[in-house]
Amino acid sequence: MSWIKRFGLFFLLNIIIVLTLSALTSLFGFDRFLSAKGLNYSQLALFCLVWGMGGAFISLALSRIMAKWMMGVKLIDENSFDPRLQNLKHTVHELSRQAGLSVMPEVGVYEAAEINAFATGPSRNRSLVAVSSGLLQQMTPQQVRGVLAHEVAHIANGDMVTMTLLQGVVNAFVMFLARVIALAVSQLFRNQDESTPASGGLAYFGIQMVLELIFMVFGSMLVASFSRWREYRADAGGARLGGRANMIAALEGLKRNLQLPETDSPAAVATLKIEGGKGQGIMRFFASHPSLDDRIARLRAEA
Repeated sequence: MSWIKRFGLFFLLNIIIVLTLSALTSLFGFDRFLSAKGLNYSQLALFCLVWGMGGAFISLALSRIMAKWMMGVKLIDENSFDPRLQNLKHTVHELSRQAGLSVMPEVGVYEAAEINAFATGPSRNRSLVAVSSGLLQQMTPQQVRGVLAHEVAHIANGDMVTMTLLQGVVNAFVMFLARVIALAVSQLFRNQDESTPASGGLAYFGIQMVLELIFMVFGSMLVASFSRWREYRADAGGARLGGRANMIAALEGLKRNLQLPETDSPAAVATLKIEGGKGQGIMRFFASHPSLDDRIARLRAEA
């Protein structure tokens, strides 16, 4: 039933985003960029910015709450008698102070056999670090410290906001370019067939959809490339905060446990896990994380 709950929450989030952005663009008239005379480029730019950036930032604003609901994260209570959980929370806060965070992240655990952890939240001051129950059971204290240092480095680097900005800009450019090119191509059909409306008709919308799919593929490659670079940077930050040996040990521990099934999670959470999004062949260009071998080798070379 957990996957039904996750799907339901994901569907609800997207409904909220669509209704909110539709209301905004309609209220300010940004959706009236296409007329019998063609495109109003300034209106189109505003429309694409609202939809591209707006959807990304609404998701970011709700990221901490949605992660708790979708992943079933249980926050560690101050009065918990479990020494492992108290030590987990203490370590995250210790590393956060080292990283210069003024507000400590929330710390929680989600039930999953996978060996993984993630950080999320709309800002450095409203963040969450969550680890799987499998990680606590399978990893040594030194490895856990390395994983936590990596996640705190994500928060200190502002990776959640940076990824959202990049994804929003990519979304806006994809929407803008697809509509401009689609209208230009549809005008060619109109020159050959006078019955075609000046606004492009069905040809315009069909071409627009195809172009958006094509451009989004290339946009996804750009976002994934930045995500991989961001993982290298978080590894380096984790080595500074938690010790290089602990960071390497954490990645080696993850490598030994790759055969464990990975828990389904929202894309926004998956990209912020310490391990995930691997790919082979051409799919490596869409992977959110570099290979563990590359990450370990880079840490050793930097030493």
